[in-house]
Amino acid sequence: MGKIVSQDELIQLTAREKRNGRLVVFTNGCFDLLHPGHVRCLAQARSLGDLLVVAVNSDRSVHGNKGPERPLVPQNDRAEVLAALSSVDYVTIFDEPTPRDLIARLLPSVLVKGADWGPNDVVGREEVEAAGGRVVSIPLAPGYSTTSLLQKIRKAVSDADREIADRHT
Repeated sequence: MGKIVSQDELIQLTAREKRNGRLVVFTNGCFDLLHPGHVRCLAQARSLGDLLVVAVNSDRSVHGNKGPERPLVPQNDRAEVLAALSSVDYVTIFDEPTPRDLIARLLPSVLVKGADWGPNDVVGREEVEAAGGRVVSIPLAPGYSTTSLLQKIRKAVSDADREIADRHT
């Protein structure tokens, strides 16, 4: 078994780890275009416990949350890239709009989200805190976001298209 596991496998693996006294840290996201902001956030999340679990939105979930043009990268490829990071211990994919059900089943010791999420907006907060866990907000690395990367790419393509059109007129 590798780092990319089904939700049921993940529940079994983390239950064993918790029985052995290890702290399980959980975070989730789309991770459509992995950038240094993601990598830094994941490394910081990993430092809060003994193993880091990352739940990745499925293609259908990203499409529903982000719109018809997303994701750019298929779910299995996004999971593979995340699994290659040394800070990540396990990756699983979830198909729902939010990972609330998975969090409720897993009950991690630490639930991590980026600081762009308000305290009352963190899905799974109630379940984790009711089980004695804690929620940690990690500051975002300035200057990094998938949305801003996409805007830069679209602008570059638009500028190039305009330049080509100008040459042909």
